[in-house]
Amino acid sequence: MLIEKLSTNIDSKKYLKKLGVDGGGVGILASKMNHHLIYIKDLPVGGANILKQDSLSIGADLAVPRGTILAINPFVDCLLIATTKQLEILSKKELAQPFGLKELALKLKDFISVKKPTSVDVMGIINANDDSFYSGSRFKDSGAVERIVEMVEDGATIIDIGGVSSRPNAPVVTPKEELERVKPILDLIKSENLYDKVKFSIDSYEPSVISYALESGFNIVNDITGLENDEVIKLCASYDATAVIMHMQGTPQTMQNNPQYSNIVDEIYNFLKARKERAISFGVKDIVLDVGIGFGKSLDDNLRLIKNLENFLTLESPLLVGISRKSMIDKIHPSNVDERLAGTLTLHLEAVKNGASILRVHDVREHIQALKVQSSLDTLY
Repeated sequence: MLIEKLSTNIDSKKYLKKLGVDGGGVGILASKMNHHLIYIKDLPVGGANILKQDSLSIGADLAVPRGTILAINPFVDCLLIATTKQLEILSKKELAQPFGLKELALKLKDFISVKKPTSVDVMGIINANDDSFYSGSRFKDSGAVERIVEMVEDGATIIDIGGVSSRPNAPVVTPKEELERVKPILDLIKSENLYDKVKFSIDSYEPSVISYALESGFNIVNDITGLENDEVIKLCASYDATAVIMHMQGTPQTMQNNPQYSNIVDEIYNFLKARKERAISFGVKDIVLDVGIGFGKSLDDNLRLIKNLENFLTLESPLLVGISRKSMIDKIHPSNVDERLAGTLTLHLEAVKNGASILRVHDVREHIQALKVQSSLDTLY
């Protein structure tokens, strides 16, 4: 007899099939192998006591503050600990219960329905300005085209081109100057017919720049203001372009001046939800969401968002994450911008594990390698 402790990160369905488990049992057993932690804030104490008993009755559990059973406080924060199968049961059972449990049941259904992405797009960065925080991303004219070709060969499926730095305290640039910076590159991309090789994204929130890019053949708009400008939304709709909606507190000039949140995950979730609904109302069909790592967030905020990305999958849009060589790595381990590749890869792999399906990066080849290695581990059974 051989006894082994297996990793909880195995492909459970593949492993069960390998064991020869009956086809109908594979899905049932796999749902019992996946565990979830659901944080519930301000649940009426009556609901907490009902949920506690219902959870225990099916083998799940609910962590509650001391004194909950005595209803010392009218509202409590709880932590639900359950498998996928147990969440399925609770999502039906609590629909008929009072004290906010019906609302909870509907949210549990959302969590159950979420499927993590099975593939990742790598978006290579090209900056047409001289003041982006990483000099290795700055290119002009034919140099930019050569770099684009290189990144495509390395495995990039999207190229993101911008003409204005969005680093903290970056100088404001007029739309005219921004267009003058990116126009030569956009024209060369068109003349070289590079649209057949890769998708192109314009990193801008200026309508005149976006309009020129879309007219040239770009099909993604990466807007760090989260589609704040109605004209940008209209352009995305009229050109049937993909819109990347990002969260930023303040502007690049003010965003890192002591950013504050009462609940970082909840506030950004509600922001992205509202902006997505607004974009849809204008006719935008394809939407990507970005929590905006480094844009008006503390180090703790950034780490918390990366760890809790899966929460945003219930918004039913792909998640883009861009942490490449950012200063948060320096705050964890002091390092210059050209020394942050290892930290970048670590954070990006964590983001993918938690639901990201697009990575915006400076170093395409290294990311493709890291993703392939991680995939080999994840698909092992």
